Amino acid sequence: MATQNPAAPVESTPKQRRPRARGIGLVLVVVYGILALAATGRSFVQIVREFDDAPVAYSLSALAAVVYIVATIALIAPGRVWYRVAWITISFELVGVLTVGTLSLTHPELFAHASVWSWFGMGYLFVPLVLPVLGMLWLYRTRRSQA
Repeated sequence: MATQNPAAPVESTPKQRRPRARGIGLVLVVVYGILALAATGRSFVQIVREFDDAPVAYSLSALAAVVYIVATIALIAPGRVWYRVAWITISFELVGVLTVGTLSLTHPELFAHASVWSWFGMGYLFVPLVLPVLGMLWLYRTRRSQA
């Protein structure tokens, strides 16, 4: 039986941060990425072709695209700062989809054409409504690895 020398230095390995984008978190990041691409493409086409028809709706689609892009990056990037950025963008996304979804029902004249968040994301199978809730749950679950 081998014994360890008590005077020998104990090897310490630097604490490595685990990425949030693994397991189910990776699926979340992929869905955010797909939504970012879809919202970016949609808003680009809408703004280039017919911005004068519905400037509010098309501007909101562009804003949603930026939010999804930043949220995707923040979910992938390690560190406390990106963790906070992820919380901020995903919270903003939830407030946006709830606000625009409600306004599109109560004031349809503001939305002559649909945006990503109109009718709570109905044009995207309500993914814009569900995704921020899942994102917040995931961020809450991974909070210890960011401390």
